[in-house]
Amino acid sequence: MTEQFYSAPADAIARRAAVRAGLKRRHLSENIFRISGIVAIVLALGFVAILFTDVLRKGIPAFTQSNISLAVTFDPEVIKVDPAPVRAGGQSDADFRAARLGWERQVAMLNWNRIIEAALRDAAPAGLEIDSRQILAIPETDARHRVREIFVNDPSVLGQTRTVELLASANTDNWVKGNINRDLGDNQQQLPAATRALIDAFEEQGIISQGFAWSLFTNVDSRSSPAAAGLLGALTGSMWMMLIVVVLAVPIGVGSAIYLEEFAPKSRFTDLIEVNINNLAAVPSIVFGLLGAAVFINWFRLPLSAPLAGGLVLTLMTLPTIIIATRAALRGVSPALRQAALGMGASRTQMVFHHVLPVTFPSILTATIIGVAQALGETAPLLLIGMNAFVASVPGTPLDQATALPVQIYLWQANENRNFFEARTSAAIMVLLAFMITLNAIAIFLRSRLEKRA
Repeated sequence: MTEQFYSAPADAIARRAAVRAGLKRRHLSENIFRISGIVAIVLALGFVAILFTDVLRKGIPAFTQSNISLAVTFDPEVIKVDPAPVRAGGQSDADFRAARLGWERQVAMLNWNRIIEAALRDAAPAGLEIDSRQILAIPETDARHRVREIFVNDPSVLGQTRTVELLASANTDNWVKGNINRDLGDNQQQLPAATRALIDAFEEQGIISQGFAWSLFTNVDSRSSPAAAGLLGALTGSMWMMLIVVVLAVPIGVGSAIYLEEFAPKSRFTDLIEVNINNLAAVPSIVFGLLGAAVFINWFRLPLSAPLAGGLVLTLMTLPTIIIATRAALRGVSPALRQAALGMGASRTQMVFHHVLPVTFPSILTATIIGVAQALGETAPLLLIGMNAFVASVPGTPLDQATALPVQIYLWQANENRNFFEARTSAAIMVLLAFMITLNAIAIFLRSRLEKRA
């Protein structure tokens, strides 16, 4: 009895020590887990911050562009062309159009670079020696088209002097923005010394100034005039493809999910379909590009680089995501809701469309918008159906040749004029991210509104 009386407290002390040690280990594990989670979040946010900072730092300067405000004289000694045709009484539309086109061809054959060169020399400081090639390196190469267009639209400017806003060339823009090291030797500079000196003089006089780069949104891609290259063609191509994805992927995906979840009999065949849909969601996007090239291009003979082919490929890629998300939303509905609807005499179809779908609509809509946003940023499948081709036009229909926004980023990133197109690439990435963030914001807004109504 004496030994038991004295051993009991010792056992209790040992148990308390064991319990304290266990608690200490549990607390240590919890602290390690909590700290690991915080470190992971901080690292993730840090990498995202580095990415966005780098993109913004490089891309923001591309939203401004150097412009040249030049007094251009439409010299009759250079512009020697017949007067613009005037429609005569009784002249048919076809005859007048043919006469007008013939006159415009005469105008196009004139030496418009001579007009621009004269305007630049008039604005240059006295005594500056510079040859024609060096001075014409200051404006963009499409400046002659801009001046010619003014004359074609208003031939009465002949003999007059007009102030014309011209885009500066990519090299001029780089020099003005300081993207080129001014301490490099002449043999390492992209512009001759006389050209650089004249650009600095024009900048001091206010002839060259910085403005918002509207051409980034109003022009299509260009190889002959890099400073005039824009995103309009790629944006329109992406819009066409997104329209095709929304029209095809949403009804097919949601309808398939409703059938599989609510109406399809449980069998090995439906299980096989479910497994394949889940596997398709994990297939790399480039495989969908190979499938699209084989089916839509080689079999159905759809035109290469067409938004229709790109939209169909992205539809195939988006369908598994929409089906899986919709089925998950349907499974989340309480069985009591279905049983109550059936108990009140509703048919199975009425139960699904009148009671289940309204509850799951916010989740389905969110999944759909996120799936479409993911498709907007895909590049690899579009490369395989020819959408990396150079297209300098805005697609008017889904069958016209076009490119897409992520593909345009890919093409600009590989341009050899790194000083200029590195910033343009980052600016295009900012535009693409703005679209994707907007779509996700719409999804969040609609979901919150619809959940409140539900």
